[in-house]
Amino acid sequence: MTADNWLDLIALILILIGAVLCLIAAIGLLRFRDVPTRLHAATKPQVLGLILICIAVALSLRSWPVVAFLVPIVLIQLATAPLSAHMVGRQAYRNGTIEETGLFVDELADSRRTPPAAGG
Repeated sequence: MTADNWLDLIALILILIGAVLCLIAAIGLLRFRDVPTRLHAATKPQVLGLILICIAVALSLRSWPVVAFLVPIVLIQLATAPLSAHMVGRQAYRNGTIEETGLFVDELADSRRTPPAAGG
């Protein structure tokens, strides 16, 4: 086998692993029962799956412009996935849809009880 064949085989394996991780994330969103576990399923395996697929595409095409195109995609995904999960989790806490008995430390308890100051 030549080096090109090995790189194609590695790219194929990375795409399969990345696709399986994205599938696991989708199944986790459907099967998990509460917001924190769904957020975990929505962010962790999905981001890793996307990174593996981007690495596979870069290995498969073997072009620096492709790598230059894929790096911002990965960076934006790494920046937005945790931020959106944090915002969804915070809103679920405010709505009261998070089971508070499962929280070990409730750092937002004080902010929930005191209403915001009116006026300016």
